[in-house]
Amino acid sequence: MILLLGGTGYVGQAYQAMFRQRGIPFQVVSRKDTDYTRLDALRELLAQTKPEFLINAAGYSGKPNVDACELHKAECLFGNAVLPGIVKQACAEAGLPWGHVSSGCIYSGRRPDGGGFREDDKPNFSFRTDNCSFYSGTKALGEEVLTDAPQCFLWRLRIPFDNHENPRNYITKLVRYQRLLEAENSISNLHEFCAATFACWEKRVPFGTYNVTNHGSIFTHEVVDLIIKTGVCRKDYVFFKSDDEFMRLAAKTPRSNCVMDTTKLESTGIRLLDVHEAVEQALRNWQPAS
Repeated sequence: MILLLGGTGYVGQAYQAMFRQRGIPFQVVSRKDTDYTRLDALRELLAQTKPEFLINAAGYSGKPNVDACELHKAECLFGNAVLPGIVKQACAEAGLPWGHVSSGCIYSGRRPDGGGFREDDKPNFSFRTDNCSFYSGTKALGEEVLTDAPQCFLWRLRIPFDNHENPRNYITKLVRYQRLLEAENSISNLHEFCAATFACWEKRVPFGTYNVTNHGSIFTHEVVDLIIKTGVCRKDYVFFKSDDEFMRLAAKTPRSNCVMDTTKLESTGIRLLDVHEAVEQALRNWQPAS
């Protein structure tokens, strides 16, 4: 049985859908029933349920975007930096292997050599570099907390999307926003992400950190071109002239735009689709919200 924390969130719901489709026994922990943010409660829950594996998809990302984290710093810090440490301790005491959904938003740009950031690269968009959003800073702290976590996978998600219209979906955001920022990013098809991360456990690949994004990178204008090409939206898109204009007119905090290297994950035999193919596939199977 798989124990799922944060099962009602955007990522958690995708895990639920995958488990149901594949007939995998799982249990979603509701904080209304068990406050798993308390170490004693989580210890008791693990003793009672005796799961084979735990996935922590809980965290704080802000709604409608990371700007909200600047207004709710205590909740953001607890959800992204403190809670992982609580789960780490409970799982270590129980001898339970587990996986943590982290974020690639702790990086900005590319490596100095022009490549994508690898798992062992130090975050360059964090509190320690003093150039980040509060959200990214807390996610970097969360990774530091888990540095020596035993039997732990740390999976880095980046800008999730799929073929279902949803306010958390990257494609939905591009369709709805009035103006866009041109940037190059590695991004993650949400359902591929869930399948790939769970495959880490199924295949018993070595524990550790993995960048879990679609292969390659994509520019905002390329996603827009595919949105128009597939007929999902045909409006005339307008882009900000620069990052400075974006920050002045539309954002309260800096954004992470980065490219990530997926060689480590792919070396285990787990590979997500090429990012351009994944985006076009999602758009050709687009399902508007009812």
